[in-house]
Amino acid sequence: MANEIWTIKRCLEWTKEYLAERGEEHPRLSAEWLLCAATGLARIDLYMRMDETLNAAQLETMHAAVVRRAKGEPLQYITGSTQFRMIDVACAPGVLIPRPETEMLVEEVLNYLDAKVLSPEAAARQRVELPWNDEVEEARKAEAALADERATAERRAANLTAADEAALGGDVLGSRAYAEELADREAEEAAAQAAEAEAAEAEAMETPEPELDEYGIAIEGAGQETASAQDAAAPAPAEPRIARVLEVGCGTGCISLSLAWERRGHVTCTATDIEPRAIDLATKNRDALGLTADEVAFSLTNLVSSIPREEWGTFDVLVSNPPYIPTGVMRSLPHEVKDFEPDLALEGGADGLDIFRRLLNAAPYMLRAGGLFACELYEGALDAAAELCRQAGLSDVRIVHDLTDRPRIVRAIVTEPKQRI
Repeated sequence: MANEIWTIKRCLEWTKEYLAERGEEHPRLSAEWLLCAATGLARIDLYMRMDETLNAAQLETMHAAVVRRAKGEPLQYITGSTQFRMIDVACAPGVLIPRPETEMLVEEVLNYLDAKVLSPEAAARQRVELPWNDEVEEARKAEAALADERATAERRAANLTAADEAALGGDVLGSRAYAEELADREAEEAAAQAAEAEAAEAEAMETPEPELDEYGIAIEGAGQETASAQDAAAPAPAEPRIARVLEVGCGTGCISLSLAWERRGHVTCTATDIEPRAIDLATKNRDALGLTADEVAFSLTNLVSSIPREEWGTFDVLVSNPPYIPTGVMRSLPHEVKDFEPDLALEGGADGLDIFRRLLNAAPYMLRAGGLFACELYEGALDAAAELCRQAGLSDVRIVHDLTDRPRIVRAIVTEPKQRI
């Protein structure tokens, strides 16, 4: 075996068959993930370089990874990372792996901030209505069509089925398409803003028509007086609003980091966790993105215990993906979840709402009037959670369904903040 030649193709096929024999539900996808991590190649590149030979270090890495996967360890722990919305986050044992459903929780928060807190300029997805928007839209559609063709070619090359893609939960293809869509929209907005700035500059450079007296002679100083009067009458521009978000139970930091990344300069986050490994990993992910502690601050504490009194009532959002699996359901979780991911980040008590109740109690003290309280929860607990929100006096209580149409998120508005004496 040591003297045999292991090409990418042979290693891919061998790994697929090995994992299939050990009950892997999607062996080809797992084999691709592991090979990508071992070689540093993108998935599509594997199929363009099938005849390349793996070196000794790559073979050793692949062998160790296959052994771990055969035992049921999650791919994200083995490869050390996953994609979440527009960012890559490092993953490690002891810290909950980000899920696609949590991407929707981020989306709910962004929708609220865009509509209720931030200026229109801060909302990256805000469409600017300009005469050439139709041309931009056509160009965007053409780019989207090309992206679809690339995705189709990739699926054919990888021999993927729709079920295979769904099994990834958007971690690879879905999140990538989402990121490309946002990038297209941001490019559109940047072009529109640049055009607006150019038009404003051209207008400022135009020389105004002089004011004439009864003989048709220009009156000196009249233009300056008019301009001065207009300047004096114009109100000073308002300072841009910086949204403040409090996240409880940050794990990898994926929620706070996505919010700060996608609305950089307009959102700051304070995030807490009781697990030291989570705080260390979240800090690592923040540093990798080039974000600062002023933009996202992580704190090792129990729920909101470390939040200074002077900051109570100043947050626009309290968001959390707390432990929410009911105790009775924990036993039926898949092997790779219950035996590898931390119980501390999963189990939520008899009805899955133990931590949620404590967060609900804290929300009126942490949030300003009109602030958003949003939590991802177990699908069977959403109705009870919504009723608890109503009983607590919160308004505009809504249940949001995930991509599989299961109830997944409860969101509500704090109308009457509280103060502790």
